[in-house]
Amino acid sequence: MSKHRHALPQLTSDKLFLTDGGMETVLIFHHGVDLPLFASIILFRDEDAPKHERDYFIEYINTARAGAFGFILESSNWRASPGWLKQLGIPETEFESLNKRAIAFLADLRDEFETPETPIVVSACVGPRGDGYVVENKMNSEEAEAYHAWQANLFADTDADVITALTLNYVEEAIGISNAAKAAGMPVVIGFTVETDGRLPSGQGLGAAIEEVDSATGNLPAYYMINCAHPDHFTSTLDAGGRWVERIKGLRANAARLSHAELNEAEELDDGNPAEMGAQYAALRKRFPELNVLGGCCGTDHRHVAAIAEACG
Repeated sequence: MSKHRHALPQLTSDKLFLTDGGMETVLIFHHGVDLPLFASIILFRDEDAPKHERDYFIEYINTARAGAFGFILESSNWRASPGWLKQLGIPETEFESLNKRAIAFLADLRDEFETPETPIVVSACVGPRGDGYVVENKMNSEEAEAYHAWQANLFADTDADVITALTLNYVEEAIGISNAAKAAGMPVVIGFTVETDGRLPSGQGLGAAIEEVDSATGNLPAYYMINCAHPDHFTSTLDAGGRWVERIKGLRANAARLSHAELNEAEELDDGNPAEMGAQYAALRKRFPELNVLGGCCGTDHRHVAAIAEACG
């Protein structure tokens, strides 16, 4: 069963927690792995734990252990909800086993590498029903809860400690996921993505989105994250923010300053500047000390997270 579900150490400790970078972009561009629809869940169609993912995570875990930081293992379930699995052409009889196998793989890694100095949290990652960059097939909060309840209930029966929703782009889906997690008895983290102007793809301001989710759910999310945007896209938004900024504990930024539209069209990987990213994270953490869950997103790899650890540790 889960180890940290009822007392998430990133909430109860002043320790810095690292997480990984852009798994899909690393596997595709650095290792030549074919991931249809950007869905790393397909790697778990093999009975054995995928070697690529094991090698990928060990580099990050070693960085965390070297600095005595905590670590959050983020699962490959971002595009493993029923709608995405259908698009991938996976038989419905495999839906549950694929999702659970991805969590069991991370639980085994935790058993192997966790130490008292480096607590490891297993996070079940969920993503939007539609495209992460574009608001499409928009649901109301009740529809979103019904859609995401399948994964939430499934994760409750695994070793996952928390559900983390990444790359959400409109508030109703965030509310629905939060309520689905609550009904399943799981803590939840909400990660919003923003455009180059610091606003959600829906056009709503980041602060307004966080306040609306908190108001609608009674502050259900354990905390919020920003992911899949470069620090330049949201730093001024945080600097101009109000009390809602204190609800943000996690950052998973892109390596490139490209907009979402430009990222979609890019044929080569822009991996930015790891040292610069580390310095930007450190500057943000100095102004907002509640930021204690740090990793990367598109274009980032273990070099970026190592630079973040060195700059912020």
